Amino acid sequence: MLEIDDRTRIEDWELTEQFVRSSGPGGQNVNKVSTAVELRFEAARSPNLSDAVKARLKRLAGRRWTRDGALIITSDTHRSQAMNREEARNRLADLIRSALKAPKKRIRTRPTLASKRRRLEAKAQRGEKKALRGRVDPDG
Repeated sequence: MLEIDDRTRIEDWELTEQFVRSSGPGGQNVNKVSTAVELRFEAARSPNLSDAVKARLKRLAGRRWTRDGALIITSDTHRSQAMNREEARNRLADLIRSALKAPKKRIRTRPTLASKRRRLEAKAQRGEKKALRGRVDPDG
């Protein structure tokens, strides 16, 4: 079981781990030891997350979200299976924690009169500067 916060837990049946060989340099060890972990979380089927949280999680996950509603996290930074497994679980927990936070609703405000005036003055100055960039009349 993976605890996200005091109210949210991910059950073991929702997670599947697959160990694969790491990519990149590492000599003979990398060719014979499967230390990289691929953690698959069945997010769309999870009863512990609300639909709004699932939608935010899907947006945050990006390409890691599969068509069938699973979230795949890979970790191959460490040389040991246990450390990669722990890191993948921590990354998943962080991603779910950020999806649990509902974004604040933006309150529209009107621009102040002074800010409107400053904007128009700056616009007039830019126009004047650009108007002076024209061709120079040799007779004038």
